[in-house]
Amino acid sequence: MLRAALSGAVVAFVGVAALTAQQVGNLDAPTPKPKSYVIYAAEPQEVTVGKRSTLELHFRVVDGFHVNSHTPKSELLIPTQLALQPAAGVKAEPVAYPAGTSYSFSFDPSEKLDVYTGAFTVKLPVVAEAGTHTVEGTLRYQACDHAACYPPKSLPIQVIFTAK
Repeated sequence: MLRAALSGAVVAFVGVAALTAQQVGNLDAPTPKPKSYVIYAAEPQEVTVGKRSTLELHFRVVDGFHVNSHTPKSELLIPTQLALQPAAGVKAEPVAYPAGTSYSFSFDPSEKLDVYTGAFTVKLPVVAEAGTHTVEGTLRYQACDHAACYPPKSLPIQVIFTAK
């Protein structure tokens, strides 16, 4: 009887030791590459030299996620913002963001968030000298799904256009 009890204890100990070794092995595994929740579709564009023109920057939020709009309904939420670097020969005006869509969670349908889902377009008014220009910038956003929000991300962008 004592022998059976000791055998059972040894099997249980070996099982726990094996499980612990598996868990430690998983902790040492490389962390997965972070997802990109927003995709930027860079498209060549043309504008008229010296005249105010509007460039369109097309973004898409990955299915199953949303990002806060430029004007979220709470100061605790991180807005989607586009920061642009100055470019020689280009005078850029403040960007125009689209209106967000109301979104609520099933656990609290009374609280509405202002978000972007699917495709959205940011408009950039510019006046440019003749030639090909590149405006670089960063889209900062915070993605969420129906259960959680993820750390904010920055998406580098390049807007390439020709002024004729």
